[in-house]
Amino acid sequence: MTHFSPLTRRRLLMSIPLIGAMGIGFSFWKMLTDMSAGTFNSHDINTPILNRPVPYFTLPGVIPQQGFSSTELKHLNTPVLVIFFASWCIPCLEEMPILLSLKNFLPLWGIAYKDSPYNVKEFLHNSGNPFTRLAEDRHGLVGIDWGISGVPESFLIGAGGIIRWHNPNPLTEETMTHILLPLVKKISS
Repeated sequence: MTHFSPLTRRRLLMSIPLIGAMGIGFSFWKMLTDMSAGTFNSHDINTPILNRPVPYFTLPGVIPQQGFSSTELKHLNTPVLVIFFASWCIPCLEEMPILLSLKNFLPLWGIAYKDSPYNVKEFLHNSGNPFTRLAEDRHGLVGIDWGISGVPESFLIGAGGIIRWHNPNPLTEETMTHILLPLVKKISS
């Protein structure tokens, strides 16, 4: 059995934080390098819940009668787009015109993420309300279960409450026209 002198043991223990700091520094350097090269995307994450049932949840409504739950999503026979958004989110505001046009083709159910009911009502009053149902995830716990990394994020829910598509970015006209609506048509038939 090898015994270390107190001086050697102290040096080993002191090197642990240094090695940890070097690892963090390297990770940060790599992220900055990827950002400057244009290859880093903070929303480029794996969605482990794709093609699985929605996670269990029950959320109150921003307007009391409008909350909803996973059970309601699981009993739908038509596709629904669930959108996590917030009044403090600039990309959410930029996405609103797309959502207002999309509501004519697909029911949109909104989840106000880490926001106050007053701010959400003001936001929707000023930008328009595309949502058929509107719930609040004030503490962000449901968002964690869904695996969101920020807002806005959209999830297409198919029959039986199965998550068929996930978009971790603001919806664009191109995404709506070339990806989302064809997928809605496919899973509706």
